[in-house]
Amino acid sequence: MTNIPLSRRSLLTSVASATGAVMLSGVVANPVSAKKAGPTSQAGTSRPNILFIMADDLGYADLSCYGRREYETPAIDSLAANGVRFLQGYANSAVCSATRTGLITGRYQNRLPVGLEEPLGVRDVGLPPEHPTLPSLLKKQGYETSLIGKWHLGSLPKYGPLQSGYDHFWGFRGGGVDYFTHKGFAGPDLWDGDDPINAEGYMTDLLGQRTIDSISNSAKGTKPFFISLHFSAPHWPWEGPGDAAEARRLDESGKPTAIFHYDGGSMEIYSQMVTRMDMQVGRIIEHLSNLNLLDNTIIIFTSDNGGERFSNTWPFTGRKTELLEGGLRIPTIVQWPRRITGGKTSDQVVISMDWLPTLLAAAGGAPAADYPSDGMNLIPHIVDGAPSIERTLSWRYKNLDQQACRQGDWKYLKILENTFLFNVVDDPMERANLKDRFPEKYAQVKAAYDAWDAQMLPLSPDTSSHGFTADQLADHYGAKMQNSVR
Repeated sequence: MTNIPLSRRSLLTSVASATGAVMLSGVVANPVSAKKAGPTSQAGTSRPNILFIMADDLGYADLSCYGRREYETPAIDSLAANGVRFLQGYANSAVCSATRTGLITGRYQNRLPVGLEEPLGVRDVGLPPEHPTLPSLLKKQGYETSLIGKWHLGSLPKYGPLQSGYDHFWGFRGGGVDYFTHKGFAGPDLWDGDDPINAEGYMTDLLGQRTIDSISNSAKGTKPFFISLHFSAPHWPWEGPGDAAEARRLDESGKPTAIFHYDGGSMEIYSQMVTRMDMQVGRIIEHLSNLNLLDNTIIIFTSDNGGERFSNTWPFTGRKTELLEGGLRIPTIVQWPRRITGGKTSDQVVISMDWLPTLLAAAGGAPAADYPSDGMNLIPHIVDGAPSIERTLSWRYKNLDQQACRQGDWKYLKILENTFLFNVVDDPMERANLKDRFPEKYAQVKAAYDAWDAQMLPLSPDTSSHGFTADQLADHYGAKMQNSVR
């Protein structure tokens, strides 16, 4: 890690670091008291509180600290200014429920049937309640656990947050809901625990306020808290906080698929969605500070996959549902004032499933012996300053028969019958196919992918997969859905 921009290795690193340095220089530091006083009611514990914030479909460069120019995100930027900003953060998948499987289990999602869904649709599969999870393992360490926001890992009565380690749940179970009507494809989708509820308001605001209320309640007790705040923003439908009329238009269309919103949205609306989320993050940070909890609270901010229609994924190409870097690279920030020196950037390659071993280590626990994590404990790096290490990570995506493996700076990529070898540090746009110039390297990285693939569940013709087609996005001219199984 470094406190200065990293300019030697690549365009990606130099652009991201320089932009971040400029943006962060104007951010006011989080209001942590000089004496770092502990909260009154949690004074007996040194274990950190944990707030894991996950945006939905947020692109790599959709925050001002990662380069977005059309708007600013000062609250989230402040997390980077007071913590570590990763320049090589990856999602476990290019789509939501698969990544969420990897996150909550700390393992490649391809080890579980639910993790093969891209994303989970109407099939009766889900996260097995008996599988150890990040919340269930933290509960064993004495944590109070809550999920606020999106679940998308299976439906009642078999599957749900309360069945998989969370003490409390307030949010929605499907892949997406309208910001005002709170309806998904199958109708209303808002829950308090296992009970359906009604609530008035913009979803981003409701989730922010619910998190503040949850923190207040936890602060009265003696247990440290683990809160998963999974925003729906900036996932479609494209509705800012003043777009209730647009929500009515979609609702009155009578088409369940209207929520995909291919006839709406704009850069301005997208900016309103992201900045409203940032505002709620700011309210939560301020609330933690007012309760003297900020100093010993780990806050992580990230996304479930790469960006969608109005996202900025520069300097990458590709987007959600694609194994090009733009579909996998995500903003990744961690702050822990008590243990992490702020204002750092890191070149360490990280991925969603790293957070289970990392947070368990911070809490004094470890992954279940029978379910060893495929992720890496990041505590030595982010807290103790251990140098970055080279990693090998793999992905596959059923639509277009996509395969990918990153080993060091090299990446093997397959889309349909076309194969590539890229150096994604020197060439983040993935333009120069080097497989013929470096055949031995190509063979080495592809062999690493094949070895990984042999350990995972086989692809199934029954699982869902999704991709963008020519009639949906003009820049995908000629593209068709092709859910192949090798």
